[in-house]
Amino acid sequence: MTEVTKEQVFNQVKDALVELFEIDVEDIQPDAHLYQDLDLDSIDAVDLVVHLQNVTGKKIKPDEFSAVRTVDDVVEAVTELLKES
Repeated sequence: MTEVTKEQVFNQVKDALVELFEIDVEDIQPDAHLYQDLDLDSIDAVDLVVHLQNVTGKKIKPDEFSAVRTVDDVVEAVTELLKES
């Protein structure tokens, strides 16, 4: 299996945020807060998790995502998941 880079994961997360929530690409920065900066709510976060599960084929446990606050946190969580076999 090829190693997935954080940049690739960031691009997938960015695409998901644009596609699902119509967020401006310019607003999606690694340090952008999901709730304050991008105006997502908890339902949106669940939608994002479900979308990322479909994209990655990995099951994401809710507790793994409960600490996620920024776009980079999402990227880190997904990158870690993809490292697991």
